[in-house]
Amino acid sequence: MDWTHRLRLRNLKMLLSLEQTRNISHSAAALNITQPGLSKWLKDLEDDIGLPLFERHARGLRPTSYGQTLIEHARRIEAQLDRAGQDMAALLAGGSGQVAIGASGASASDTVPLAVRLLLDTMPQARVRLVESTVDLLMEQLAQGTLDIVVGRAGTPTLDPTIRQERLYMEPLHLVARPQHPLLAKGELQWPDLMAYRWVLWPKGTPVRDSLEDALAAAGLPVPDDHIESNSVTINLTLLNTTNMIGVASHRSALRLSQMKAMAVLPIRLSGFGSVAMYWRDDGYRAAAVEAALAALRQVKNSDLSAGASAPAFGGAFGARG
Repeated sequence: MDWTHRLRLRNLKMLLSLEQTRNISHSAAALNITQPGLSKWLKDLEDDIGLPLFERHARGLRPTSYGQTLIEHARRIEAQLDRAGQDMAALLAGGSGQVAIGASGASASDTVPLAVRLLLDTMPQARVRLVESTVDLLMEQLAQGTLDIVVGRAGTPTLDPTIRQERLYMEPLHLVARPQHPLLAKGELQWPDLMAYRWVLWPKGTPVRDSLEDALAAAGLPVPDDHIESNSVTINLTLLNTTNMIGVASHRSALRLSQMKAMAVLPIRLSGFGSVAMYWRDDGYRAAAVEAALAALRQVKNSDLSAGASAPAFGGAFGARG
């Protein structure tokens, strides 16, 4: 018999516990089984597979590459079962199932909340869970099955062949500050004017940061030394709104926040564009709420609900292109 047929859900929990604790005795205690029993189960599983899953060291266990592969599958199975329970609970409560959407900074202020609004208009009983983070972390959760959809910068690499990508739109970047910032009274700005202030930047390696660095390089400028890094839209917005710091925002986010009087776009040209895409798993099953959320995102990209609908006038007024 294939060894996979003998695996049970409890066995997957044992495997995940060993990866977490890296210690046989600690996992045995947490799982309420004997240490010899857990050791024997692990040895029998390795014998059945024909590959070592953990390296034994004096200080504990360490997953091998084979073990890490099996652990990732176990994580996905556990996540899918958790989602199944949540979907059943939502249906029992009279809902229409659940969708979990991850939003990066490029989409958290405009595209994703507007898509959720449309989703709930068409499917009022849907249960929606939103997570904001950087694209790399969100993509990990998508691969593990804890998220259904991720909306963020296009071109994010993934090794999971079941993950699909669809580009929603392209947009420029803008430098932004609080509406009462002293620079807004100067009229046309020069780069030295901006370099006199501290900047709030997304972490190095994130798509927004990469796009900003490319735009600055095109202007012959380095990233300002005086800056702080943050991957939170809320933290960035609070810092920008209560200090004279300068930040960077994607076009739709900048326009949405300026319409809310929470932020103003600085009148200086910043070259470069970024693409925003949605990602989802194409693994043979998608709940109705997930299908409806994908349709809502497609609708938002072409809808006048989005701040991006005003892009031509906004770009002309503030020099969106470099």
